[in-house]
Amino acid sequence: MAERTDGAGPSTGTRVGVLTLTAMVVGSMVGAGVFSLPRRFAQETGVAGAIVAWAVAGAGMLTLALVFQRLAVRKPELDAGVYAYAKAGFGDYTGFFSAAGYWASACVGNVTYWVLIMSTLGAWFPQLGAGDTLLAVALSSAGLWLFFLLVRRGIQEATAINRVVTVAKLVPIVVFVLIAVFVFDPAVFAGNWAGESYGSLFDQVRDTMLVTVFVFLGVEGASVYSRHARRREDVGRATLLGFGSVLAVFASVTMVSYGIMPVEEIAELRQPSMAGVLEAAVGDWGTAFVSVGLIISVLGAYLAWTLMAAEVLYVAAKDRDMPRFLARATDRDVPVNALFLSTLLSQVVLVVTLFSADAFDFALDLTAAMSVIPFLFAAAYALKLRATRETYDGAPRATLRADLVVAVLATVYTTFLVFAAGLSFLLISLIFYAPATLLFAMTRREQGRRVFAPAELVVFLAVTAGAVAGVVGLVSGWISL
Repeated sequence: MAERTDGAGPSTGTRVGVLTLTAMVVGSMVGAGVFSLPRRFAQETGVAGAIVAWAVAGAGMLTLALVFQRLAVRKPELDAGVYAYAKAGFGDYTGFFSAAGYWASACVGNVTYWVLIMSTLGAWFPQLGAGDTLLAVALSSAGLWLFFLLVRRGIQEATAINRVVTVAKLVPIVVFVLIAVFVFDPAVFAGNWAGESYGSLFDQVRDTMLVTVFVFLGVEGASVYSRHARRREDVGRATLLGFGSVLAVFASVTMVSYGIMPVEEIAELRQPSMAGVLEAAVGDWGTAFVSVGLIISVLGAYLAWTLMAAEVLYVAAKDRDMPRFLARATDRDVPVNALFLSTLLSQVVLVVTLFSADAFDFALDLTAAMSVIPFLFAAAYALKLRATRETYDGAPRATLRADLVVAVLATVYTTFLVFAAGLSFLLISLIFYAPATLLFAMTRREQGRRVFAPAELVVFLAVTAGAVAGVVGLVSGWISL
């Protein structure tokens, strides 16, 4: 295939409408996470804590979705939103950090999909274990590179597949909820209400935040892929449509599970725990039904996230914030080098899971922890725009008030997510950020610029110190994978 590096925009044939963008949002969010929700919630909280957690996460993520909606309209020139907003608001190095962190979270998240597929198949093939055996990693690696070849064929082919898969994968989830409602036992649900053994209600809510962040990753999907939208306002519409649909699905899956089994038993299920819950409700066929749906769902989400991970690197390179070799695209508009580097990082993390105590939970929590910093920067940028009134000339007072409330709440929520992630995952994230700065240095050298401004150097040294602390923690054992 011919390749281009001139930074031209996508061809008319790659422009997509609101339904396709919504499918990208739903396809990005409905993946591995929804099938793991029963066990992850049962490990941290009872019914009362789950209700509060979903209320907090739903409201918080709604404000973040509204932030992306408003920024898409107020800053239509900024593509690949998460990265672009951080750069526009807080400088080049911060923008690089946001792009690198968002990209890395997508790549690590892709690993959870393969681990869960292998764990699902492990119910019938014990050699695959919980997705963390040598054979499981080898098969997952083959899958990584097969999808690399598929996506390399073209954006249009990949998004068409995603639309079909998005519809197909929602069917088993909806069926699960309907069956669970039919066999719902109010006595079991009441017995799971308090969750006293988990500590205070605040602790329960805090401890569920990472898993809610993980399942909501993708709410920004339409913003990330905004350069392909037919109309700019479709980005905001797709974001809100996708968010509302998925929140209803996620909360339903969690709550009905509490009415099927005691919380202690749900917490001990193997992943995908949705299969174990359905098996308890209807028998062995429930496991097979959910497992087939999971594999369809996960492969669809993997496809969507593979596209978005490569898109972030590609657009950053076009904007001269990543090395120019990442701005190379095929004649079918596929950012081939960015796609290759994304697949390579997923491969490295996949190998690392061999050394973790719980491969799926480790990859899930790391994905969520790495994504909250880019989200925080996006929310803070919306707050900065409102505080300085940039783009608000002549705006009605009601708009000024509404946007201020949204920006403040989104910033507070994402700050809370950083706290909920905890020190261990923050330091592990910095182990990636420090060496990733080499890409930033390459970019500056290509442009003949000084690598760091004084303030950027201070940030880099702080990040490096945190990365060193993380390595020491891993070696000494006070941080575990």
